[in-house]
Amino acid sequence: MANASLLLLLRSLNASANASDADCEEEDPYRCTFNEEFKYILLPVSYSLVFVVGLCLNLLALYIFLFRIKTWNASTTYMFNLAVSDTLYVISLPLLVYYYAKRNHWPFSVGLCKIVRFLFYTNLYCSILFLLCISIHRFMGICFPLKSLEWGQVRYARWVSATVWAVVIACQSPVLYFVTTSPRCDKITCHDTSAKDLFGDFIIYSTVMLVLLFCIPFLVIIVCYSLMARRLLQPTRGTTRMSSSKKKSVKMIAVVLAVFIICFLPFHITRTLYYYFRDWDLSCATLDAINLAYKLTRPLASTNSCLDPDLVLFSRAEVCEICLPQNAGRPVSDESEKHRVVGSQTTGLSNPVSTSFTGAGSTLIC
Repeated sequence: MANASLLLLLRSLNASANASDADCEEEDPYRCTFNEEFKYILLPVSYSLVFVVGLCLNLLALYIFLFRIKTWNASTTYMFNLAVSDTLYVISLPLLVYYYAKRNHWPFSVGLCKIVRFLFYTNLYCSILFLLCISIHRFMGICFPLKSLEWGQVRYARWVSATVWAVVIACQSPVLYFVTTSPRCDKITCHDTSAKDLFGDFIIYSTVMLVLLFCIPFLVIIVCYSLMARRLLQPTRGTTRMSSSKKKSVKMIAVVLAVFIICFLPFHITRTLYYYFRDWDLSCATLDAINLAYKLTRPLASTNSCLDPDLVLFSRAEVCEICLPQNAGRPVSDESEKHRVVGSQTTGLSNPVSTSFTGAGSTLIC
């Protein structure tokens, strides 16, 4: 009798455990369960590195912009806003480090979950659009130097920067609606997409953002840099070798494109596949591989917060001057550097390439 009672008790406990497991599986909105053990190490480590390095570099960038550069130009304005965007993002990373270190457990509020995801996408697309602004500014300085003198003024750059912030915030505000938290077993998940019933709408929204805020800017940047490289690679009249300034500009074009492709392109490709293929009739092994690729590219998208200061700040000539002992304590003026560049050009308007250096001022050297 006692053995029979014990057997019934064990069966009851086993049934409860199976029911609990079934409930957890039912809470998973998709038919496949992905192996994500790797991300509980990858994401906390990578986000921690981005936080430490990105915060130091961007705070240093903000310090130089606010206290060491005396006179701003259009390029400086775009770079400052880029540093602000990166700083706002990196200060939110400790929450994600904690979340993934706790294996997808979010003990904070729903509102904080929404804000963290919102800051990621806002930084992502602010970075893309401000890099677009810098690219167009350089393109105008090289290919249309006289027009750049008018349209490259600081007051226009401020209006453009304000427009970029307004557009990105407006476009990313639906993230605050879609993103939510949900209980799963004994944990609370902070979704980076949406709840199951809104996932179809979220895919449509993400596709529109992909086209407007990534594909179009990316194509414009490629066109601008291709035309810039073509102009810079043309031999200057009376010379057979490329000047050091031209070589530096060509190298910067290559670096910007490389970083853009490394940081942003893989993330958007794998994210699109990840979103669309989850509802396709594919094997779970295929879906797991797509999920793996997507999760691996997420840290790459975050590293732009570390690379932006290197690309748009530390390549500038005035930073080298700041680091020199004889210039310690002396504010740097973009106008003074512009005069040095202008003064070094002796060919005037007779040479289109030389004119482009004059029109672009210090921004061409960046």
